[in-house]
Amino acid sequence: MSTFAIIVERAEDGGYGAWSPDLPGCVALGDTPEETLQEMREAIQGHLDVMRELGEPMPRPSTVIATTVEAA
Repeated sequence: MSTFAIIVERAEDGGYGAWSPDLPGCVALGDTPEETLQEMREAIQGHLDVMRELGEPMPRPSTVIATTVEAA
């Protein structure tokens, strides 16, 4: 099993968008961060399922998950 980093960003309209640096084109949208993460988990699974069906090589996660940093 692989672990893919997910980035969640707040949109100007108040919703949220998510993407994974290791899975170009795999994105999700939601009204809350929690909903967006759930949608992204499902999007990643679907993305990988399609890649398997097409016989494409499975991506290896390369993004390093660090932490958040507060700045003044």
